Amino acid sequence: MGVSDRELEMGVLYTPPPAHGMMLHGGGAAPPKGAVHSGGGGVVYGDGSWDLTVFVTDLQVERTLRVKGDLHIGGVMIKLVDSLDIAMDWSDHAIWWPTRNIWLDKTRWTLDQYCVNADTVIHFTPMHKTLRIQLPDLRYVDCTVDFSVKTFNSCVTMCRDLGLRHPEELSMCKPLDPEHLKQNFQEVMMRRRPTHLTKEIQGDRIDTNTFVSQTGTLRPQNGGATPNSTLKTPKMQRASPQGTLKNGNYSPYSNGHSYVPGRPLTPQGPTVEEMGLACSPPATPEAKNTLLKPKSLEQRARMNVGWLDSSLSIMEQGVREFDTVHLRYKYYNFYDLNPKYDSSRINQIYEQARWQLLNEEVDCTEEEMMLFAALQLQVAMQANVPQPTHDEDETDDVDEELKKLQMTLEGGGGADGYNSVTEDPSMSDYLQYFKQGDCTPCSCIMRPKRFTLKSYKRLYFVCKNLFLFAYKSSSSARSSGDLLFSVPLKGCEVTPLVNLSAGRYELKLEVPSAEGMTDMYFRFTTEQQYSNWLAACRLAAKGKTLADPSFEMEVNAIKAFLSMQAPATAPAINPASIEMNPDDYVAPRFSRKIKSKVRQKILESHANVKDLNLLEAKMNFIRAWQSLPEYGVSLFVVRFHGERKDELLGVASNRVMRMSLQTGDHIKTWRYSTMKAWNVNWETRHMMIQFEDDKNVIFQCLSADCKVIHEFIGGYIFLSMRSKNSNQQLNAELFHKLTGGWN
Repeated sequence: MGVSDRELEMGVLYTPPPAHGMMLHGGGAAPPKGAVHSGGGGVVYGDGSWDLTVFVTDLQVERTLRVKGDLHIGGVMIKLVDSLDIAMDWSDHAIWWPTRNIWLDKTRWTLDQYCVNADTVIHFTPMHKTLRIQLPDLRYVDCTVDFSVKTFNSCVTMCRDLGLRHPEELSMCKPLDPEHLKQNFQEVMMRRRPTHLTKEIQGDRIDTNTFVSQTGTLRPQNGGATPNSTLKTPKMQRASPQGTLKNGNYSPYSNGHSYVPGRPLTPQGPTVEEMGLACSPPATPEAKNTLLKPKSLEQRARMNVGWLDSSLSIMEQGVREFDTVHLRYKYYNFYDLNPKYDSSRINQIYEQARWQLLNEEVDCTEEEMMLFAALQLQVAMQANVPQPTHDEDETDDVDEELKKLQMTLEGGGGADGYNSVTEDPSMSDYLQYFKQGDCTPCSCIMRPKRFTLKSYKRLYFVCKNLFLFAYKSSSSARSSGDLLFSVPLKGCEVTPLVNLSAGRYELKLEVPSAEGMTDMYFRFTTEQQYSNWLAACRLAAKGKTLADPSFEMEVNAIKAFLSMQAPATAPAINPASIEMNPDDYVAPRFSRKIKSKVRQKILESHANVKDLNLLEAKMNFIRAWQSLPEYGVSLFVVRFHGERKDELLGVASNRVMRMSLQTGDHIKTWRYSTMKAWNVNWETRHMMIQFEDDKNVIFQCLSADCKVIHEFIGGYIFLSMRSKNSNQQLNAELFHKLTGGWN
């Protein structure tokens, strides 16, 4: 319908509300005199101004402001506060646009720049809101978190308030249900693709976790809260002290539940500030029920769908006030883990590792599981025992540095105890050797550990100057005869393969090559030989020769670790004197396999670790966890370009791996050091990784959004840039540049 000059002179252009029943402002009053229908949903006046509806979440009231498109956001907030005429601190408030799922945080931008018009309803709400956080030890804590800044920044602030150093290693993820493990993210969400994705505010905001938020996992189970109602801040807040951490009804002993059978309601126990995060209470059954138990590699991969996008705010990802999210260590690259400063950090890493093993998220052998169980038992026994303080046995920092300098100047010897200032030390011996053939999906299905001794060749190896040289015999090596091949050890992946009960000592080397990574296996005859060569390979992989003073320390550490795995002939403590539920210490498959012998085996293994104090037991647990072949590999179900079947992509701290979906065998490995760029095509949701040899790897992620993989790779590269010699101030801008996904 057209608009006449007379109608414009009357000064009002009226547009009725949509047909779905929205009431007019003012309780359904008649349209202004002279107003006409224009097909919109708001009121526009002749001078170009219009009515903007603002909902104030604190007061549960709506206000209508008469504004123009050239009014900046800061002016809107001033106008709103003036109209409310309530004396209170509004400095923590900002404008949230629910329909577009964005914060209008650029206060100098105008309403026109944000495309806000008369149809828009915006919310005036606090930026800091209460979030229920489940820590790695399954404890619940109420935290006041900034919902308006990027998730990475919120996480950094929260971790610092919790007293956890190096917060860049952690992130937040949404709770998952067992149903999430039964289907891929791709099958549920990729049918709904945004039509236009840009860096600007036009189009839908990229939320990599829409799949999780729409299932309702975050919402309380006892109420059907709508998205709008979750924005409304309750008028009666939980009574809690000022500050970021708020316990309120939550106790570290109750794991977030106001009532625990057998424990008095008041007092509820110490707060987080009183108890700290260096010790953890037993997890409640309800907290344990939140844990997922994946049945296959595919289900393990689907668990990574819940990570929040570090480049978006918490609010933009469907999280609302009083929702529950999990705080977890996302990147398995723990920097400068120091018992002197990191008792809380060590405990939280220990707890996350512990639950990973108990839930079978990481595989281990029976001997390794018994060692883990023994260390858990020692931690439990030491929890209530006074621990030595660092001040008692601590030497002066200057003396420590002088000792390190002395060791560096003196150098170290090789396995033969030989040290010369004119010739670099070396180590040599006859070893059983096997090299993986051309790595194809077919050949990788057969695991080399199944081969007999006949599959291995006996060669004479020399380790020197970060290289491994192979000869037919010792005489050929001494006479510098025919060299069969050489292996550069720097940058290799070193994986121990030990079975003490079978007397088998093996070592796997993944050597960088033009085709990705080549697998090599070595078998040793004695524990001493195994310890020497494993230590040499580990140091060489880091660019350190046998002359490095840490060689002997590495050998001794390997021997100590082996001695802990060897079960004692008898328990060191009386089995009748301790109450222990074996199911709390070992994964279910070992309980089913060993059954009645579990308790006895745990106590026998405990005899080797009975003298460790609390922090030593936790640190040994973490080191044993880090030595597992599957440690630190985050899995994703992907489909590579040109392939018809699904495969796994493993992302680790220094490499990405193409893996078999059924067996987990490595098909091909690429190191970050050979990577030139990694990009995402946001329209097709494909990811491309470019390498130095101009080879491109293109794949589509099926179990999570491709942005999650992009962030994992960028995050690990960011963490690899940390150095003790550089400024340790966290560079959030660089993190977002590497993980954000936009050029």
